[in-house]
Amino acid sequence: MSFFLLFCVVTAATCLLLACPVHTNQIEYCDKKASYQVTVKGVEINPNPIERGQPATFKISAITGGDINKGKLVIDVKYFGMHIHQETLDLCKETSCPVSTGDFRLSHQQTLPSFTPPGSYTLIMKILGEEDKQLTCFNFDFSIGFTEPDWILVY
Repeated sequence: MSFFLLFCVVTAATCLLLACPVHTNQIEYCDKKASYQVTVKGVEINPNPIERGQPATFKISAITGGDINKGKLVIDVKYFGMHIHQETLDLCKETSCPVSTGDFRLSHQQTLPSFTPPGSYTLIMKILGEEDKQLTCFNFDFSIGFTEPDWILVY
């Protein structure tokens, strides 16, 4: 195989990988001994790494052992282990409610400010049902890429 052909194949494969959403399987439950009603199958982050100032989508595939009529998501974010952000979202705005027993998917889109520091982050998510009953608690890591801020001029 010629160098040029090998270069084209590697470049095309890299472009395909960069254009596709990335699935993270590094999910850890907050309490490894707990028997949660909701179990998480996977997390998809697009783009990954996340780009500052650009929309990022988090899709979470899960299974519930019982119907969920209403609830909320409590999201905590840590940057190199330090707590930096918390928000609470209506579960029914992130998925269709009621959620029937079986598979379901949560989808949340967020645009991080352009001044967000690059690096490694941990997202901790709790899904709470009626009367704030904890249905699951898990975490996963994600990265924010090292890109030039809009205000840097390049000559």
